[in-house]
Amino acid sequence: MAKRKKPESKSEPASAPRVGVYVCHCGGNIGDAVDVKQVCEQARRVPGVVMARDHMFMCSDPGQELIIEDLKSGLVDQVVVASCSPSLHETTFRQVMVRAGANPYLYEHANLREQVSWVHHGPEATEKAARLVAAAAAKAGQLTPLEPLRVEVQPRAVVIGGGAAGLKSALDLAARGQAVVLVEKSPFLGGQAAQLSRLAPGGETAAEVIGELAAAVLAHPNVTVHTCSQVTGFEGYIGNFKLKVTRKPPEGMEYAERLAALSRSGCGLGEFAPFAGVMPGAIPERAEEIDLQAGVIVLATGMRPYRPRQGEYGYQNFPEVVTLPEFNRLLAAAGEGGTLILNGRLIRSLALVHCVGSRQIPGIHEENEDGYLNEYCSRTCCAAALFAANLVREQYPKTRVFDFYRDIRTYGRGQEELYTRAAKNQAVFFRFEAGEEPQVGKNPDPKGPPLLVKVKDVLTFGEELSLPADLVVLAVGQEPNNIADLVAMMKIPVGADRFLQEVHPKLRPVETAVAGIFLAGTCQAPLDAGEAVAAAGAAAVKAAAILSRGYVELDPFVAEVDLSRCTGAGACVTACLADGALSLVEMEVGGQKGKRARVNPVLCMGCGACAAVCPENAVNVQGWTLKQFEAMVEMIVSDEYLEGKR
Repeated sequence: MAKRKKPESKSEPASAPRVGVYVCHCGGNIGDAVDVKQVCEQARRVPGVVMARDHMFMCSDPGQELIIEDLKSGLVDQVVVASCSPSLHETTFRQVMVRAGANPYLYEHANLREQVSWVHHGPEATEKAARLVAAAAAKAGQLTPLEPLRVEVQPRAVVIGGGAAGLKSALDLAARGQAVVLVEKSPFLGGQAAQLSRLAPGGETAAEVIGELAAAVLAHPNVTVHTCSQVTGFEGYIGNFKLKVTRKPPEGMEYAERLAALSRSGCGLGEFAPFAGVMPGAIPERAEEIDLQAGVIVLATGMRPYRPRQGEYGYQNFPEVVTLPEFNRLLAAAGEGGTLILNGRLIRSLALVHCVGSRQIPGIHEENEDGYLNEYCSRTCCAAALFAANLVREQYPKTRVFDFYRDIRTYGRGQEELYTRAAKNQAVFFRFEAGEEPQVGKNPDPKGPPLLVKVKDVLTFGEELSLPADLVVLAVGQEPNNIADLVAMMKIPVGADRFLQEVHPKLRPVETAVAGIFLAGTCQAPLDAGEAVAAAGAAAVKAAAILSRGYVELDPFVAEVDLSRCTGAGACVTACLADGALSLVEMEVGGQKGKRARVNPVLCMGCGACAAVCPENAVNVQGWTLKQFEAMVEMIVSDEYLEGKR
């Protein structure tokens, strides 16, 4: 259960509110559309407002110091900052309150950028801004000091997923002295990266990268690894997550193939087997359950390559059509020589097709088996395809390479060089438009290569070309692994692309909306191996910061029950959107026994659904009480403070 921390600040609001209003020009973002001086003038008329100032950049050091000086001098007790989005700077200004020795919850934010200047122009922008500021000031006048919730943290992290990202997160956490449990569903560590021969754009072998990572994880005393394991139960909250892990023998053709690869390689436990990964221990003979407690969780559940439908670019209809991951395996087993030979067949001409399973367009492309279209760019396919093209041209110069693309997107460091190198290696490029993808069919010439690739080439102004090919390689995109069970259990937000969604791509890029759960690697978006381990390192740093502190402090904007009014009707429990946040418990109030509502503040989302349905008005959300709402609404609809300005 959460404990309330006694605030370090001793500041209490005066009996009569003393509200300071600070309006930001935000350069020209706000000031160009809103008459900031007029907003300040009208704010001074609001009851309780004793000061209204404007500044070009309130978030700047001088702007922050302006607020601190007014608080320290006792001129104001409560603060309103009218600037850009609260998601961007609300935390900034709460910290300003703390630095001034004031309670951080005697602060209210008004959004004049996204809600006003970016959507309104002319006199209505200034009027709307004035009303929003007045409403914020009215609420600020009713704010009372609140105390943050302190939650003790279980000294352990659970990392779900044993690919490159999961291994990196586990290793970084362990290196910071934290206990880590790594849960991987397959018998192997390494994930999709272990299924490759070399990694683009640098050309490192998977054995180098995955072998080194896995060896370091397995050797670290702070890490416990559970393979053949899946999370089957979940409850709790940041600092105190409880997971049930089921460990059982693996099922499925994929694992059978990887076990066969391990057997053929002659590698033992803990060694890297090509196209299999690192198998750290024996396979369990029967199912068993493991209970885990953790303070934080890192999700590194990874991705899977897109699998083309039967007939898509001739896939499965012609044995000479393979995906790029399949081609990488064939290439790794190929011998040396001037011409590439695969499975005993001479490959004189090879066709690479980009954007297979990526950048799909509704109405043009067919949905996959699950009814989805992958409308996003998978980002890594271009570099991987060009890397393969260079490998073929440099090792087998008598094999021609034809590259069919919609766009070349070599966005990362070292990737543009792959493109220029492929051009120097005389790979021939053909550009097609969406909806006019290359058509792969059987070559009618029995003496020529088995396949014929037809394309309308944009580079030659729409000329229709037919190119014979011995092999067609499909550069497939990335899709998220199916982790619907985890998403449902943990209530993790999922984007339209089905990848797990972060809180904010720039401000909080590896955090989820569920406090204490972080994202690592390709479960979040298509990434190359370097990006995946970088994201994993960021997730580890975030998680370690919580674990090393030993506790977390949460905002106190949670429901609070007035037991003198509560009759135990239970409507609040029914309306509650967070499992376990509200319950009816037997207790004695005023000498009478009965059921009353009780809030678990750590699980409460502060949504206010309970307050809306309570027939006795016995529930309020701290920091957003009904009286505060009423004060804001009354100020918004009132014209009194705008007298003479309409």
